[in-house]
Parts: sequence; structure tokens; C-alpha cells
Amino acid sequence: MPDPADVPVFLLCGGLGTRLREETDFRPKPMVPVGPRPILWHIMKSYARHGFRRFILCLGYKGEMIRHYFLNYAAMNSDLTVSLGTNGVDFHGIDHGEDWDVTLVDTGERTMTGARVAKAAERFLGDAEHFAVTYGDGLTDADLAGELAFHERTGLTGTILGVHPPSRFGELKTEGDAVVRFAEKPAFDDRWINGGYLFFHRSFLGYLSHEESCTLEAEPLAALARAKQMAIYRHEGFWHAMDTARDRDALNRIWAEGGRPWLGEGTA
Repeated sequence: MPDPADVPVFLLCGGLGTRLREETDFRPKPMVPVGPRPILWHIMKSYARHGFRRFILCLGYKGEMIRHYFLNYAAMNSDLTVSLGTNGVDFHGIDHGEDWDVTLVDTGERTMTGARVAKAAERFLGDAEHFAVTYGDGLTDADLAGELAFHERTGLTGTILGVHPPSRFGELKTEGDAVVRFAEKPAFDDRWINGGYLFFHRSFLGYLSHEESCTLEAEPLAALARAKQMAIYRHEGFWHAMDTARDRDALNRIWAEGGRPWLGEGTA
């Protein structure tokens, strides 16, 4: 199995986030906070707990805010002394605890997801045989190192995290006019959707294009499926996307109640 520390993780951070407009009018969606930190940090932290430490952030819309966040990361998470006369800074122990290499890549404000990966990978994939791709708006407690190992064992080009789609509505089971079962927002246990945590062999880059219109979820993944080169890593545990204000509030409620399963802390 590849060492997760050697596998680059490409994070798609450049979309407009139009369904969360009350937040994304003034910041990129990956910077929307869950608890005291942006959801982007939570995603990276969940990878890091499984041994991943190389992150390539594919920036676009309001990408400068993500740049500022990481350029000032040590300063905002450590004690320091600023010498105003010399403009020097002394850090009194950098104790934020993150041993990450974070590469920030401008992939264009209007670029679609497949082209973002293609542009960033051309410059920063290096000689890695496998790489990960995820979005800047979803959290899970899936064993990502386990998914990587599964991906290599299959020998296929791609592996997708499969999760059950949650329902946004309650479900009623009836007999005649009587309700005999009520479930508040049940999951569809017999169906699977793309959970947004993917692994690829480097040969997948041949399915992508630098054209701005190249969308990862359209022809590239469809072509991989047609070629029977896509595996599913089924996950029955926690998964939650942040598409709307309701989703944002739900994740913050989980944080406030101490659940934080994506960090290995408690349960949702």
C-alpha cells in the first residue's frame, strides 16, 4: 500500500457555492466555519488523522482568503513577539501541531472541477502513482487510509467513496389511511451516492482536460465507469455535506454538542 504521507490530496476550493449565498457572497465556501475553524481545516484534519499530509488546494473564487489563512496560519495559532522597530517576528514555539505541506494553486475563477484537477496535477502531482481528490464542503469519518488500500488492491483507475443519500424529508409508512411508521429524514439504505472522497491512479489524468468546461463528475467519471475502471468503497458511517444554510447549521450543532466524528471525537 502507498504511504498516505506520499499521496497528494487535491482539494477543490474554487466553486461559487451559490446554494449558500448568505455565506459565499463574502468568502469562499471552504472558509465557512464549523465551530471555530473553516470546514476546509476540518477536511484536511480528517485526512491527516489517517496519515495524509500533502495538500494541493485548487483555488478560484475568492481564493485570496484561503491564501491569507495559510500564510498567517502560524501567526494566528502561536504565541509571538513583534518587534515594531525592525518589523521582526519571534515565534515562541509553533504549537499548532500540523505537519502539513500545503500548496495553493490558482486554477481560475470559472474553471470547472475536472479542469482544476488537471491544471494543478500537471504542476504538482510529481511522480506520485496515486492521488486523492475531494471537495471543500463535506465531512466524513470514513477510514481514508483504508479506502486508499482498497483502491490499490482493486488495481482499477479510480475509487469513489459510496455513502447513503440522506433524505431531507420525513418518511411515512402507511396501511390504508393509518400511519404505521414514521422516520424523521431517514437514509436510503439501499442506494449509494458519490461521497466526494476519491482516489485515482495517475493514468486518470488522461480522462481530464484543461478546458474550463471539463467537469469531473460528468464525462471523466462516466467514462471511467463505462470502462469498468471505477470501484466503490462503501461507507456506512458518518457523512455530511454542507450545501445549504441548514447543512451549515447542522454541522455546527454537531460541533457544539461535542460529536465531531470526522475528527475521531464522539459521535454525531
